[in-house]
Amino acid sequence: MICELEECNEICIALFHLMFKIVNDEHSSKVKKFILDVLCPLISDSDGVSNELLDVILTNVVEPVKSQRKYAYNLARELIIKTSEHLEPYIQQFFNHVLILGKDDDKLFIKKKVYDLIYELNHICPSILLAVLPQLEFKIKSTDEKERMGSVALLAKMFSEPNSTLAARHKALWQVFLGRFNDISVKIRIKCVQYTMHFLLNHPKLRGDITEALKARQHDPEENVRFEVVVAIFATAKKDFEVVSSSEDLLNVVKERTLDKKFKIRKEAMEGLALIYYKHLTNPEVVPDATKNAVKWIKDKILYGYYTPGIDNRLLVEKLMVTKLVPYTLDTVNRMKKMYILFGTIDPNATKAFIEMQRHQWQVRKSISDLVHQIKLPASEERNKMIASMNNTLSKFLPEPVKALENIKKFSLHLVSNMELLKYVEKFCDPYVTCKESVECLQIIYRQLGTPNMANIYLNTVKKLMERGSSVIVDADGIWSLVQLVQDVLKNGETITELDLDPDTAGEKGLRLLFVLTFTFPAHFNHKDTIKGLLNCLDAKHEYVAPLVLASLSFIGKFKPISEIFPDLHMVIRKICNEYIRNGTPKEAKHAIRCLYANTKDNIEEVFSPVLEIIKENLNGEKNRFFLTAIVALGHLAFYIPDKFRAGIKNLISRKIVKDLMMNDLTAARGGTDTWADYEDLCLETQCKLEGFKLMARWLLGLKTDTINAQKTFRMLNAIIENGGDLLEKGKPNPAERAWLRLGAGCAILKICEQKGVGDMVAVNHMYNLAELAADPVPQVREKIIKKLHKGFKSFPYKSLPLDFMGIYVLSGFDEDKKLKMTAKSFLQADINKRSDYVKSRMLSGGDSGPQNISHQLADYMLVFVVAILAHHKAFSSLQDVEHLKRIRQALWFVLEPLITKNENYSYPFYQDMIQKIKNCSDALNPDDETANHKIYAVCDLANGIVHSRSKTFARKPFLAEPTIPVSYYKLSDNPSYQNTQVYVPEEILLSKGGVGGGLAGTSAPTSAAAVTTAASTTRTTHASENDVEDRITDGEDGGANDDTGSIDNETASSSSNITGGSKRSLRSTNNDSTAEDDTATTITMATTAAVSETNGQSTKGPPPRKRTRNT
Repeated sequence: MICELEECNEICIALFHLMFKIVNDEHSSKVKKFILDVLCPLISDSDGVSNELLDVILTNVVEPVKSQRKYAYNLARELIIKTSEHLEPYIQQFFNHVLILGKDDDKLFIKKKVYDLIYELNHICPSILLAVLPQLEFKIKSTDEKERMGSVALLAKMFSEPNSTLAARHKALWQVFLGRFNDISVKIRIKCVQYTMHFLLNHPKLRGDITEALKARQHDPEENVRFEVVVAIFATAKKDFEVVSSSEDLLNVVKERTLDKKFKIRKEAMEGLALIYYKHLTNPEVVPDATKNAVKWIKDKILYGYYTPGIDNRLLVEKLMVTKLVPYTLDTVNRMKKMYILFGTIDPNATKAFIEMQRHQWQVRKSISDLVHQIKLPASEERNKMIASMNNTLSKFLPEPVKALENIKKFSLHLVSNMELLKYVEKFCDPYVTCKESVECLQIIYRQLGTPNMANIYLNTVKKLMERGSSVIVDADGIWSLVQLVQDVLKNGETITELDLDPDTAGEKGLRLLFVLTFTFPAHFNHKDTIKGLLNCLDAKHEYVAPLVLASLSFIGKFKPISEIFPDLHMVIRKICNEYIRNGTPKEAKHAIRCLYANTKDNIEEVFSPVLEIIKENLNGEKNRFFLTAIVALGHLAFYIPDKFRAGIKNLISRKIVKDLMMNDLTAARGGTDTWADYEDLCLETQCKLEGFKLMARWLLGLKTDTINAQKTFRMLNAIIENGGDLLEKGKPNPAERAWLRLGAGCAILKICEQKGVGDMVAVNHMYNLAELAADPVPQVREKIIKKLHKGFKSFPYKSLPLDFMGIYVLSGFDEDKKLKMTAKSFLQADINKRSDYVKSRMLSGGDSGPQNISHQLADYMLVFVVAILAHHKAFSSLQDVEHLKRIRQALWFVLEPLITKNENYSYPFYQDMIQKIKNCSDALNPDDETANHKIYAVCDLANGIVHSRSKTFARKPFLAEPTIPVSYYKLSDNPSYQNTQVYVPEEILLSKGGVGGGLAGTSAPTSAAAVTTAASTTRTTHASENDVEDRITDGEDGGANDDTGSIDNETASSSSNITGGSKRSLRSTNNDSTAEDDTATTITMATTAAVSETNGQSTKGPPPRKRTRNT
């Protein structure tokens, strides 16, 4: 009857609204059934259902009514189910108007809840939506981001729900949804990725599609998307570990993200992988095969993080080490087993990271211990200065050192005022502290630093510092357990099978682990049983055993000599070492001498007199392998105790080494045409000569100040290099042996020159001959000499090569082997950075950084040696050799690029003044040789052109020091006012278009403001084509990261943690740069006139130069 009335729609709407409003929990099921019996016919018998009536019904199934009035929701739900066949066309019509036609009726509440309504209807009665869901395909492809986001969120929920079959029933819609993983909108891509956890957990059949989508999104250019990928995978793992652990594809996704350029992504990836590794450690029997395969690389990937720049990365790896890789909560025996498994199965690069981690943590512990020691001293001005210096040192172990310094200062004051806190920190730093005591000390220290929360920055800063220096996985009991495990492995015991180690490498890895721990925890080895256990390992007859055991005993002795604490064991060690010196290999003899020296304190002559007699006996015998062993042993004996047996050692070296070995070639001529061979393939006599070079170097290093013998040694080594490795010029050594001999002589010179005193005796012509090895025709020689050169600067500013030797790098600029050239460039950049950082720290700390000291430390001064080495390069035969001059220009750019483009203290006038001062001098070696002088001037002209064309600013800002010219390389002009303004390179070079720097931009610095303006404007005019070159170089500065993922390649970093994008850029700019000089003569004339008018009457003498520019 109602349906026949004209106002039936309004009446029905009012009735439905009333029923939904009054229904409540007091109504019985009969009442609710009666209400349904009333309402259902009104829908089923009516001619149509209006949108207003749909709005009244459907409003009750979406929020907020769904949660606030659950009885109204239940009523609406039942009503929809019972009348679904009648409601379906009207609901479809409503969605068609909204989704397809875009018609809006703002009066309808459900219009604002379209996607929520579809979701709820799919739960209540899916059949209603059979014709609606395909319409979402149109919406999901909309150009409106808001519409796409709504449809994506809806479909993600519907597809991912447990027991949902929507993806199987609507395959086309599923494929369209997967396409949104590649949406242009970052928010939509993030939304898609966030729902992948539900797909992986609830729909095994869809995991393949979802995994492929995640693999694509891991390379997303937006970091938040890449982050959500990793988060989704490990959120899945936390709910169902097997889903992730059984999928190699998902594990590989996370593996790649450990190389991401963003720390938060690397952190999430490494923490997730560490969790998987921890699960494998605790229950290795039940993990899937995919996890067992992943465990092989998880450890390596986590440890590679230690190579990544930034202290945050190191803190993360150190934390994962003690919580997941080797959990500190395990009992002692199991903890050592896990450490053995870790060290025994990681690759060489990860092993280096492990060792570096132990070294850094040892440095932190030592620095904290030094701070405690200073605080315990009586108050004084000197003590306060030392504490301030140590605070500065400790802050550098933390992220953002400047901010951390304030909290470190507060911690120092806290230690001064709180003796109880000081006592626990001192106990924490005790080298004999156990793991349990260390953990207890940390807990007590933290309690005294305030409430643990994120707002307590002071506590969090100190906590990071203390965790870096904590010793919670290694103590004396742990070392003893580890020694027992290694002993069993060396006997091929059950430990190999139990720990699943490689039988071929398990013994060596175990001994190497002990060796590493003796450096960082020597106090824990100072127990009789432990030392006996190490000595018992020598029963295993493997070539790697003795060197590692003896090296471990050496570190133990450096901490506290065994002769002091266990004299009886010292006697055993003496007998063992003497036997290795007599009949062992060179490597065993070397470590035997070191072991004896480190563990002997008082009776030096008594211990080493028999050693010297054994060496004499072997040197007087046949030239066999024991003769080679004796040479090595004598070299180390001469290094450690040169004054105890001074005359005896000198006689042995002069008679047996120099006269009988170096000045003779008893082996018959060795044929062959190969230019290189492995060391083991060389004849015994050549091997003996190579060890002889090392012997003389060690002897001089031990003597330190014996300048006479140093000069004699340098002359002999120089003669070997000059003669190409054949000192006697009889033609007996083959090409490979000659290459080894000249390399050995060069390495010996470099080693001696690290020591101030004897190293200062090397002559300039010896230096030039040594530099030629960097351009040797044999690539292995070039590679090894550059590595040795770089190693010589490793300990700067302490025992290090002088600045002169930095100039040798320039000859690598001639190298045609791109790999060697890149390696040399990375070494050069690292050495320059080390010097720059040192000078900066000296200036900040207020140290002695006057001009004379800085001139021996700043890498900028290497230019004077670069010029000299290039001018005396044997390939530089004529000033008219245009091709070689172009190569010289390339080599100059090889060393000047990092000095100009990556130098915050770069000063254009300084370089111009230095070049002009060199040009005003003559060659110190041949001052009257016009050709030699002109070569120097030509190189100066080329360098001047590069400096002028490559400088970005010409402002005359003050430099850290004045240009100084070393008198050992250059002879100063008798006329202080003399200015050499002539150009010495051919005009063809001036106008050449190929090569770095183009032609010349001038020969002198524009020192006045007008000259600077003139020269700069002229440069802009005459170097129009150079802008393109600069742009190409600038574009290449961000090397080392993938364009789409921004990954950091840790494997590359493991070979050299200092290789940067600049290395790649330098090769590209060296090979491809091209410039043009259209008006060079104008530039030269204007710049030269300005420079001469400014510098006339000024003395060229700087601070009094030293013979060698060694750091003091």
